[in-house]
Parts: sequence; C-alpha cells; structure tokens
Amino acid sequence: MIRERAYPVEAWHVRETRLDVDVLAQAESVFALGNGHIGMRGNLDEGEPHGLPGTYLNSFYELRPLPYAEAGYGFPESGQTVVNVTNGKPIRLLVDDEPFDVRYGDLEAHTRILDLRAGTLDRVVQWRSPAGRAVKVHSTRLVSFTQRSIAAIRYEVEAVDEPLRLIVQSELVANEELPGQSRDPRVAAVLERPLQIEERLTDKDRAQLIHRTKRSGLRVGAAMAHEISGPPRTNINTEAHDDWARTTIACVLKPGEKLVVVKLLAYGWSSRRSLPAIRDQVSAALAAAEFSGWDGLVREQREYLDTFWDAADVRVEGDSEVQQAVRFGLFHVLQAGARAELRPIAAKGLTGPGYDGHVFWDTEMFALPVLTYTQPVAVAHALRWRHATLEMARDRAKQLGLRGAAFPWRTIRGQECSGYWPAGTAGFHVNAGIADAVRRYVQATGDDDFEREIGLELLVETARLWHSLGHHDRHGKFHIDGVTGPDEYTAVKNDNVYTNLMAQRNMLVAADCVNRHSERAWRLGVDDEETAAWRDAAANMHIPYDDELGVHPQVEGFTRYQEWDFDNTPPEDYPLLLNYPYFDLYRRQVVKQSDLVLAMHWCGDAFTDEQKLRNFDYYERRTVRDSSLSACTQAVVAAEVGYLELAHDYLGEAALMDLHDIHNNTREGLHIAALAGAWLGLVAGFGGMRDHEDHLTFAPRLPARISRLEFALMWRGKRLRVDVRQHEVSYSLRDDGDADASIDLSHFGEPITVTCEKEMRMPIPRLEPHRRQPRQPAGRAPARRPAPDTRRRPSEDR
Repeated sequence: MIRERAYPVEAWHVRETRLDVDVLAQAESVFALGNGHIGMRGNLDEGEPHGLPGTYLNSFYELRPLPYAEAGYGFPESGQTVVNVTNGKPIRLLVDDEPFDVRYGDLEAHTRILDLRAGTLDRVVQWRSPAGRAVKVHSTRLVSFTQRSIAAIRYEVEAVDEPLRLIVQSELVANEELPGQSRDPRVAAVLERPLQIEERLTDKDRAQLIHRTKRSGLRVGAAMAHEISGPPRTNINTEAHDDWARTTIACVLKPGEKLVVVKLLAYGWSSRRSLPAIRDQVSAALAAAEFSGWDGLVREQREYLDTFWDAADVRVEGDSEVQQAVRFGLFHVLQAGARAELRPIAAKGLTGPGYDGHVFWDTEMFALPVLTYTQPVAVAHALRWRHATLEMARDRAKQLGLRGAAFPWRTIRGQECSGYWPAGTAGFHVNAGIADAVRRYVQATGDDDFEREIGLELLVETARLWHSLGHHDRHGKFHIDGVTGPDEYTAVKNDNVYTNLMAQRNMLVAADCVNRHSERAWRLGVDDEETAAWRDAAANMHIPYDDELGVHPQVEGFTRYQEWDFDNTPPEDYPLLLNYPYFDLYRRQVVKQSDLVLAMHWCGDAFTDEQKLRNFDYYERRTVRDSSLSACTQAVVAAEVGYLELAHDYLGEAALMDLHDIHNNTREGLHIAALAGAWLGLVAGFGGMRDHEDHLTFAPRLPARISRLEFALMWRGKRLRVDVRQHEVSYSLRDDGDADASIDLSHFGEPITVTCEKEMRMPIPRLEPHRRQPRQPAGRAPARRPAPDTRRRPSEDR
C-alpha cells in the first residue's frame, strides 16, 4: 500500500518527496500521463528499476484465447488485451561509465511532482555514484493534449563538483519484458513479444520503428527526435535493431555546465492503413512537434488546462485532502478521455494493464457524467465509438436470440471479451447506461445533430433489446428475468430494480426521440406500433417492493435470502469473491457494490424520500464495498437522505482510492470511475445536483467539516457556477459573450432563473438530524474524515 506521507497535501500538485522502490508500481500509476490516445506510466526516466513498464495506445490490443473448463453456446471465443507498445520513455545516463541507477550509490535527493495545472511530471534528482561522482538530473515529461500523437521529455544533466564524462542513451524499446500477467500458459504465450518488426529507420538524432501484432494485425509506429544543447564537443549517433533504437549522446561536463536533451516522441497505429501511411503519419506528427518546440508544447499544455479548469474546477474548504484528491481525479478522468476521439474510455484509462485494458459500463455511468458537464466534446466521441460498434452489438443480440443490440460487458474493440457469463452475458444494464449517457449529453448540450445522427440509433437499438429481453405476465406486468445488475454478488436474478428502472427510462426516452426525428426513425424501421409497445412495457414495468419491510429488494425475493454472517467473517477474507464461492454469495444478502442505492441516485425520481431513507438504511447493513465503484454512490445518496457526515466519509474513500491505494491494486492502474466518483460525491452529493428532468435541480447541504463547496457546470453552452456555504447557496451565470443568457433550474423544488446580471442567493433549509445512524457490516465502515482543516490556504488555491 502507498504510504500516505509519500504525497503531502497540496492544492495543485501530487508530490513524491522520497523514492520508495517497494511501491514503484503504485507510484507509476499515480504519476501516469496521457491524453486519451497515448498513455504513459510514470516509470523512472532510466527505465529501471520499475514496477510495471507501460506505454499504451487507446484500443491497441492483441487477441488471446479465453480459457474455459467447459465451454457453452454463446461464450466468447477470444479475448482482447491491451498491448504495451514501443516505449519511448527510457533515457539512460552513464556517469564516468557508471550507470545511473537509484539502487546503487547515494541518492541524495529525489522528488517527483505531478503538476495538475501544467499537465507535466517533473523529476529532480541528485545522485552520487559508487565512485563518488555527483550529478543533478532534472526531467520534465508531458503527453500533449493539443498534439494528440505527441509526448515529450526535457532531460537536463548538470555536473556538481568536478568534470564528468557523460553518456546519455535515449531509446525506443519494443517487446519489453513484463511481469507475468496470466497463469494460463496459452495466454502468456500470446502476450510474450506480441510485436513483430516491419521497418526501422534512423538518422543522426532520430529513429522510427514500425511493428505489427501477431494475431490482431494492428500496425503501430513510434518515432523519436532530439534537440540537444551541450558543450561544444558533443557526439551524437543513432542505431536501430528489430526491437530497439538508440540515440547516444557523449560529452564532458565541467562543474555548473549542463547537457539538455529534448526528446520528442510520436505514435500512430491503425488496423487498416499501410506501412507507408503509418510511417508518414508518425513523421508528420513529429514534424509538427518540432515546429512547436519544447516551449511551445509546454505553453499549449498550460493553455489547454487553463481552459479546462476554468470550467471544471471544484473548490473545497475544510478538507484539503479531498481538495487535492478531487483535482487529481478530474485530471486523470480528463487524461482518459480528452483526445480519445472515436475510441473508448477504459476502466483504468491508459494508466496500466488492469482488467486487460477493457471498457465496462462504468464509462457511461461514472466517467461520462463528469465529462458531460466539464468536457462534453469527449462524451460525444465516446458515444460515437459505441455507435461505431453497433453492428457487433446487433450480432451479439442475434446470437442470444434477441432483437436490437447487446453491448459487451467488457471489451476493447467492441466484441464481448468476458468469459464470466453471469456478467458477460447477463449484465445487460450496460445498454441502459449507454442510452442514459446519450440522454444526458443531449439534454446538457442541446446537440440536436448528434441526437439525430448518433443518439437516435443507439436509443432505438437499446430499447429493442429491452422489449425483446423482457415479457408481460398474465396480469400485464413487464418483467426482465435472468439478468445481473451492478452488484455482481447477486447474479442472474429476476427483476433487478436498477436494471428495470434504467430500461424503463431507456424505452421512454427512445420513444420520445423517435417522435422528434420521425423521418430518420422511419429509415431505422421504427413505426408507431413499436414505440407504443415500448411505452406500454415501460408503463407496466415491475419494480419489486417488500411491503412487510417497507423497502425495495434489489432483485425479486432478495429480502428473503439468508443473511450473510458478517460478525464471523474475518477482515482478511475481504474481498469476498477471492475467498468464498460465488454460489454462496449469490444466495445470500450480501452486496459487493451499491446496486439499489445506485438506482436511487440515477433514477431518484422513482422513489419517495421516505423510501430512499429506508432503502439506504437497509442496504447499508449489507454492502461490503468490495468494488471501488461503491463508495461514491453511497456518498451521493447518504448526503441526499441526510447522513452528511457518513457521506463525507464515503467521499474520502472514493477520492483517495488511488492516492492511498485503498484496494491494494493501484499498481495495475488507476480506478477512473472511482476518481470520477470524487466529483460525483461533491457535486451530486453535497451539491445535490440531479438531471432527471429537462433542467437541473439542486438540493445542496454540507457536512460540518466542509465550510464551503464551489463548482461549475457547462449547461447548453453556458457556465453555471454554484457556491455552497453552510446556510446558503448562490447560483451565478458567467457572461461568455451572451449578456442575456439565462438558465432555469430548481432549488429544493423551487423554480428559479439565473441570469448573467444577478446571482441568485438562496437559503438552505434546516435539516432535522436523524435519531440513529445507519450501521455497516462488521469491520466495513468507512474511515472517518479528520477534523475540519482551518489553516489558511495558499493564494494559489484561489
């Protein structure tokens, strides 16, 4: 686990003050850089030591066999795994023939800083070799938001107290040796050296390698070029072989002199373009980066992030740790999707190989809601990618005997990659998540062209799936049987409340969209009879309810299942799925991640206030949070029902998921959905923001330990700012060229109109405290947040 003291609490930085080789892999995830197209783990410049090397390109994968003890009809035949592509990060340094390696000699100082406003990773090192030669190294790394195919490193070496002979080796390395990723020898064989050389090119200070994957047939090009500033006599040469290329720089530095190497990296890949086309694409990207130069790339990066933070920043007073964490989370969510451009946002983004680099439903239900209100163009691209995979989803539905489209539980390219059929086949709720992301994006942006060209077809095909998957019983009620909801500890059950409510909304939104775009819908084969059937199914959707207990069972019959014996479950047995058979989990009242509670967040208009409180109390006693997706949802709904301090505790868990490595798996990549959940916990939780209707509604309340919460939202091209204090909230609209702009919203159910001319100040109704606080399973309560932070914040915070 990452030691908390490794990252001091700072408003805009994540700073590592000392190097701990025992947690290198976790730090490499935290310090990863990306732009949605390229992802680079925060490996040390010299390449070694490392925890887990990694450079990734969005959707670049290799096919691999899916092992089954006993196969069945409809099981996916092959999987897809993200490939560690050609690594351009290594810059090896030799000081008087002694390799710079932090494990040897004397590491006198070592600091790394992830700058959330500059979008750079800075490293400052002072090292004395075993022979007593001292050197200072300062490197800065970035992955460009403005030039999608470009990454760059500025590497500066200074002699400290005597002349030094230096050798710098800047490399491209393919087919790096990686830690074992699979116990199955068939899978391991496929992933070993997956790249085959097609071409290598060199010049004095530059090189290019082009490879192709063995099975998926994807072609990737990587190129590097250098700008070198050093003593007059500096030798430079470049060589290349099948799996590596190296530019070697040799010089002698006097004390106080510096050698500066700017390394520009360009990447490109395709499943269709020819080798010459990839070669030219990468060369052109490199030429554009050289034209901008290092200073230009740094300036563009800062300008891009200035614009992003202006629209997206969340300010928290009273909990500086959460303040840092929510910015860290927003930064990594942005890095996961900013320049994905018709590619998906994976569960780990491009920060590590966890989950094989796959995309899940949490893209649409956690990451995209955040981006919808902060960076909506990224949402349009993510949904266009889903639309591009529609034919594969139709084929999957047909294979399962269904109409419409059955989108995959986990994938990279668009085919189902899960060999675990209770989720991979039965987890249909991903369809409703995609439909809801379409609804939310169109509602928030007013993008009618997108709705007509992309959204309509996604809504139609997902609605068709629900109508064919469900059925009317003899009383006319509509049921969806044999499905798995978000809680994977309750699988293949009937009438999952979350699934049914989301499917209900999906069909109603699809029917309304068909009415708005009737001509386009006619071309998709939709008629009045079909939309009427959707509306009828939605109107008669069965939502289970236990009248005796006064709560909603998350699936039909859940509240009569045998209770799990939490008191006699030792702490080391969590997560339960690693220590108990699924058979045991499926038939008991134990919840991996908030399922019914998730329904109350996203479909809150389907529940009364009293039902929400009773439901929350009931499921709080049964939810073990073996999933990183759970805490943020529990934070949102805890805040809504009035458990503000508990909500604050859950918010801390979601926000610090990776900075504190709470689930002990940050080494394989960050939890992008949990990081997005920090924003949701603040904005939807304490800000009380909901988007169930065609306008925004707010019901903000703060816990005692947070004195102020300020955030901004993009709504139909306008920038709404919400400033919450303990007893009042102000809503204001910024004039971005339209002084007459206004936004209609609701404050605790009261309609108000916000204009550019005047902010609206509204009181926050007094909250009656609950008599009793809800209980969690033994040993599973969230960590308490510390007392309020009353220290004066640095001026940079404001």
